[in-house]
Amino acid sequence: MYLAHPRPGSFNHALFEAVVEELSGRGAEVVAHDLCAEGFDPRLSGDETGTVESADAKDGQLARHRAEVAGLDALVFVHPNWWGMPPAVLTGWVQRVLAPGVAYKLDTADGEPAGLLKAGKALVLNTSDTPADREESEFGDPLHTIWSACVLPYVGATDVRRVVFRTVTDSSDEERTAWLTEARRQAAALLTSA
Repeated sequence: MYLAHPRPGSFNHALFEAVVEELSGRGAEVVAHDLCAEGFDPRLSGDETGTVESADAKDGQLARHRAEVAGLDALVFVHPNWWGMPPAVLTGWVQRVLAPGVAYKLDTADGEPAGLLKAGKALVLNTSDTPADREESEFGDPLHTIWSACVLPYVGATDVRRVVFRTVTDSSDEERTAWLTEARRQAAALLTSA
């Protein structure tokens, strides 16, 4: 489980904590990372840009993340929508951790990957201050494309669920409580088969 928000006490942190608590309470072993608090370095080095080399990581933190992600049964990401993208720390995590030889392999030059991750399910929880109709009409929901078309199927996740909680800035305590309940419900669904 991965949180990408730099401000402690944010609603993203509340979502993250609720999901960790829900999954742990149901007996799941939860690997949880607050990427900003851990100081995960999102900068991709030139040595890390190969598409066919082995996935040897010289950085200890990176090696741990790669080893962990390979064994997870499901992936959960919690982050805000910033400029139609995940925060830089999570984008860098994707580029550095979901590397060739770890998360996918390319057997041919046509770019069709073979996903290597065990995790067949993924849940993405986003916060946003853009109303849904504006997001769709003006921007085409770029986060949907990033997660559900570009990243997660590429590494082998075939059951990708995404929930957006909006608009956060003007939300009431009652709305936030309901959102936390929904996040818990979505997390619990990861533990069921099918």
